[in-house]
Amino acid sequence: QVQLVESGGGLVQAGGSLRLSCAASGRTFSAYVMGWFRQAPGKEHEIVAAINRSGGATYYPDSVKGRFTISRDNAKNTQYLHMNSLKPGDTAVYYCAAARDITDISRGPYPYWGQGTQVTVSS
Repeated sequence: QVQLVESGGGLVQAGGSLRLSCAASGRTFSAYVMGWFRQAPGKEHEIVAAINRSGGATYYPDSVKGRFTISRDNAKNTQYLHMNSLKPGDTAVYYCAAARDITDISRGPYPYWGQGTQVTVSS
């Protein structure tokens, strides 16, 4: 089982950037598909990015495409989410997630989750 710890959230003005990190425990990080989700108050979890085991394939929904970039460093057991051109609508708790046995990285399911990190974008 993998354990995930996010960092890098905070308060940023609209148009600004943030980079989130997710550190994973264990020796088999490269065996996991990784994703980033977010949940705004009163809304359901929404996937914002996913990346396959090698880092060669990624997924973004239209709401963040062109603004967010997911990456991973398997040697460091870490994945990242670079967020640019942030909008107030991006305000949410952002979660790192992992899955071992999935083929569609956009659908999951992702059984392993971090505790979340708050991102607040002011207008």
